[in-house]
This record gives sequence, C-alpha cells and structure tokens, in this order.
Amino acid sequence: MAGEQWWRRATIYALNTRTFADGNGDGIGDLPGLIDKLDYLAALGVDTLWLTPHFPSPCADNGYDVADYMAIAAECGTLDDYRRLLDAAHARGLHVLLDLVLNHTSDQHPWFIESASSRDNPRADWYVWADEPPNDWQSCFDGSAWTYHPARGQYYYHFFLREQPDLNWRHPAVKAALWAVAHFWLDLGVDGFRLDAISALFEDPEQRAHGLPVDLLHLRAADAQAVSEAQKAQVGEWWSRIFRHQLCQPEVHGLLRELRTLVDSYPGERILLGEDEDIAYLGDGRDELHLVMNFPLMNVDGPLRATHVREVMQRRLAALPPGGVQCNLLNHIDSSRLWTHFCSGEAADGHAGLYAKLCAALLVTLPGVPLLYYGEEIGMRDAAPADPERWRDRLALWLRRGLIDELGVEPAEATRLAARSNRDRCRTPMQWGVGANAGFCPRGVEPWLPVAVNDAAVGVNVEVEDSGTHSLLNAYRRLLALRRELPALYAGDWQPLDSCPGSNCLLFLRRAGEQTLFVGLNFGMTPCRPGCALSAPQLLEPLYSSGAVAHDPIALGPAGVLIARVP
Repeated sequence: MAGEQWWRRATIYALNTRTFADGNGDGIGDLPGLIDKLDYLAALGVDTLWLTPHFPSPCADNGYDVADYMAIAAECGTLDDYRRLLDAAHARGLHVLLDLVLNHTSDQHPWFIESASSRDNPRADWYVWADEPPNDWQSCFDGSAWTYHPARGQYYYHFFLREQPDLNWRHPAVKAALWAVAHFWLDLGVDGFRLDAISALFEDPEQRAHGLPVDLLHLRAADAQAVSEAQKAQVGEWWSRIFRHQLCQPEVHGLLRELRTLVDSYPGERILLGEDEDIAYLGDGRDELHLVMNFPLMNVDGPLRATHVREVMQRRLAALPPGGVQCNLLNHIDSSRLWTHFCSGEAADGHAGLYAKLCAALLVTLPGVPLLYYGEEIGMRDAAPADPERWRDRLALWLRRGLIDELGVEPAEATRLAARSNRDRCRTPMQWGVGANAGFCPRGVEPWLPVAVNDAAVGVNVEVEDSGTHSLLNAYRRLLALRRELPALYAGDWQPLDSCPGSNCLLFLRRAGEQTLFVGLNFGMTPCRPGCALSAPQLLEPLYSSGAVAHDPIALGPAGVLIARVP
C-alpha cells in the first residue's frame, strides 16, 4: 500500500475530528462519520489524512489535552472503529497520520494526578515542578506559565493552558512511556505522526527570565490594537523575546533523531510531520523530521503578492538539506481560513472565487507537499459564534476576560478584540449539504460548534459545489488530478522566471526528466501575458486555466491561473 517515499508526492488533508463528519447524529464528529466520507476524500484527490486528536480528553483545548494516549474518546468512537478507519483508508490508497501530543498531557491524565499527589511518588518528576515560580515565563494561552497545585504544595509548568501541564522530557521514564505510545499506534497501522508543538518539548535548564516590560495579556492587547508601523514593530520585538527561553532548545534535535529511528524501524515508510517552520528540524534530510510546515508562506498581512511567494520559496528551498521537503499551506487549525484571509475584501476586488482557485493552484504547483485544511475546497469562511457564551476556545475566553477585568476594556470592544484570536472561527462543522446544520448533524441536534450560518445563503457546501462544473470544489479536483499525473509537479525542479514589468504575476517552470511545465499565477487585478518570460509562448499547451482573457488562452486575467506543457 505504501510505496517508496510515498510522502514526497502526497497531498495532506487536515481535518478537525470533532467537526468533520458526525456518524451517529449526536452533533460531534466521529470516526464512523469519517469512514463514511472516505470516498469523498479519495475523489477529491488527497491521499493523506491528518486527524486532530481523538484521544479521551476533557477538551479544554480541542483534544490537545490528552487524558489517555492509548484509547479513543467515547464521543469519537472506539479502537475497533479506528482499525476499521485504517483498513478502509488503506483500501482506498489513503494514508492516516495520528496527531501525537508529546509536549504535555491533560491535568486529568493519570500520570499527572499521580505526580501531583506527593513529592516522592514514582512519577513525581514526570512533570516540571518548583517551590515558587522561578521566573517570569508565560503560558502562550493564559498568563503565567506556573500554576500552584495545593495537593503537592508546589507550582507546575505549562506552556499552554494550566490544564495542560508540560512533561519533563529530561526524565528517561517519560521518554520510554511516550515511545511506547508511538509503538502502540504504529503497530496498529498508522502511517506516521503529526507532531504537535515540538519546539516546546524542552525549556532552558537554567530557567532564565525573559525580562520583558509586558506580560502576555498586555502583549496580546497591544498586538490587537497596534496600528502604526512603530507599534507593530514594538509588538513584533516583544513577541520575538517573550518565549525565547521556553522554546527551541537544542535537545529537541536529539529527541527527533530517536523518534525518527523508531519510525524508520517499521515497514512502509512511516513519516513524521512537525508543527514547526524551522528547516533545521529536518536534520540532514534523513535523520529527523520528514516534513516541516512552510508557515512563512501564509503568515502575511493582507493579500498574497507574487514577490512574497517568490522570496519565501527561494529562501526556504535554498536552506533545505539534500532531499528535504516542506509542506506548503495557506490555512490550518489555528488560523483564519484561506477564503477569509486571502479572498475577501479589497484583495480579491470582486474576484473571490477566482482568487480561491488561484490559491489552490499555488499550493498544487509549488515544490513541496500541499497541506489542505478541511473546507477550503468549498470556500468555507471564518465563522466564530458571536456570543462569547458559545465560545469553546479558552485562549479567546481568557483574553476577553483579561481585557475586561484587568485592562478595563468595555465588554463589547473586548469581545471584538478577542474574537480576532478565537480559533473557533476556523473549526466550525464541515458543510456537507443544504439541509439542517449544513448536513453535518440532524435538525434539532446542537453541533460541537455552531454551523457557519452566514455561509448557507451563498451555497457554501459540498452538495452545491459538487454539481457546479466551474465550482471551487471541482477546480480542486482537477488541480489535484494534475499533480498526481505530472511528475514535474510532485517531483520537479523549480525555476522562477522574470515577471512582466509592473505586474503582480508569479511565473515559473517545473521540470522532471523530459517533462517541463509552465505555471503562471496572477495575484493582481491587471491582466498580463507571460510572453515576456518565454521565447515562444504561443506553443504552450494549456492543461489548466482559470480567469482566462477572452480570445487569448495563454493570457492571465485578474486572479488568473495557467498551467501549460512546454514543448
């Protein structure tokens, strides 16, 4: 089923387990529901599924607070369901990645409960404890990184929520326990792991203070309110320093090498995808991660520009080790959706649908592995509940409460500012049809998060998109089919070309063996013709185009795309 280095030509589809497909009608996405949608995913053209955590969890952080690493949450199914998922996915040529949370557990995990019970129990040192907070370290979610536990009479460290205490990876027994977890799932048949928060696995052993004049609440408030370039620069400088002793410690590399050796001992090329942009975590290209994430591609204010894409790709491709690969993405589980970020407002200038197809073409044609996020193929938008009482994201709730209680911000303004950080907005239920709850769950059932009702009026769902010849969904299908068929797209070299003067076009060639493809992507609203970059553009054989100019098949209209064979 798994060929040699299959992951190099993969397209990964990330889905939020609890909001993707509800199989039993209780309003919560589950494994049986996902099994029922595998044919849809195979027909879409993806071949690798990354599922967000489906372990037993109190769900203080969308399942990333794990209470049992070797079981399935009851609301998501059973281990037998997971085995059926693996069998059904593999039968369709689909790979499955488990989201492995190594940095922390839930405070309800038996390991932490035992560790917190006394200072001399067998797991006393499995977490990071201190008699008093030794520094000014911050949790990236809710203030101080040190929380007092009365049963033990000490403070424990947590980089994320206080319900997510950090494991002490300098303790050999912790490593042994988590490697046993990895073996459990690999033995079950998973094709690899998406590794959560790898840069946070170790902290500065000297526990040095950051020494900043602001804490996390004031920094997030300043970030939300920054307008001038000077304010943004100051906020950026503070962000670069506030976690500097809590992240990216050198021991991470040794740990990844151990885990790579572990997964390499299994047949079928099992893989490691890291939630990090640092190319150094690829090691020498063979001994740490298989894939890192190209976050710089998507981390841009305002619309995408050809110069930004070209600069990011040239810089990162030059830094890759021999054989190194990165995932290219434009949205994910913690960010605004692709349509909201890049295709709405003045950026698209009335061409939102074409701009969404342009973004899809960008991901499919760039060198690397495309990483899609569920719903982007139908144009789902951000849609957090307006009422904070219905928010699930603890980060947004903490920020709103702090703005009101500590900084004196009016509740309505605090809600507006906190909503910009609310990750619920990009985790709403997948929109399958035109019926109740967009086909996610039955009428009268309250879903895990409210369905994006603002999208129903514009027909954003699979049922409508499936029937439209020129729909975004069918554009994704055609583009992904091209990527599977053309070695130049999944394995070719990348040669950027000079763009037409004054244009916002990205032009490049992809080459593999005797196959050469031309790709033209117009990020601007002014039509352009790629003749300035090619000696004989009239000989191009178009394979895919959108936003074409009438009577000129190789011209790029506003948000236009051209993929063509070069004779």
